[in-house]
Amino acid sequence: MEIRAERPEDVEAVRKIEIAAFGRASEADLVDRLRGAAFTFSFVAVDSQQIVGHIFFSPVAVEGECADDLLILGLAPVAVLPDYQQQGIGALLIRNSLEKFARLGCKAIVVLGSPEYYPRFGFVPAKEKGLQCEYVVPDEAFMVLELEHGVLDSCIGTVEYHSEFNNLE
Repeated sequence: MEIRAERPEDVEAVRKIEIAAFGRASEADLVDRLRGAAFTFSFVAVDSQQIVGHIFFSPVAVEGECADDLLILGLAPVAVLPDYQQQGIGALLIRNSLEKFARLGCKAIVVLGSPEYYPRFGFVPAKEKGLQCEYVVPDEAFMVLELEHGVLDSCIGTVEYHSEFNNLE
């Protein structure tokens, strides 16, 4: 399994993965709207020359108290073709991405997702770090991972996503 950056020729395959994984076009439309914005990152999982998984990250802002130069990314979405699910591909995409971002100087990642799934990667409820989500969601579902220990110690506030997320159903 190869994990690599998305290429222009991958766009249609990524769209198909998002639609197949979520059973709707909302996440695929979101990725299409965000693609090309500053500081977005898109990676694919390739098995036997077929793209079978995708993960996307975009920058978030903290409304409140937080260092201006602190790069925090939001993980959303992560998708794997249904026939390839439950084989660790999503986890591979997440781990590979987190390692890359830690080397590149990204300080933290937030995710709105399953509180049973994401803690295995080190995510904790964002509330424990003084952060809350701009959307009304259960506290345990909005999580954060510090890629540099203590980097969020001086942050308190509301995490705001790109406005494109407001159209996600």
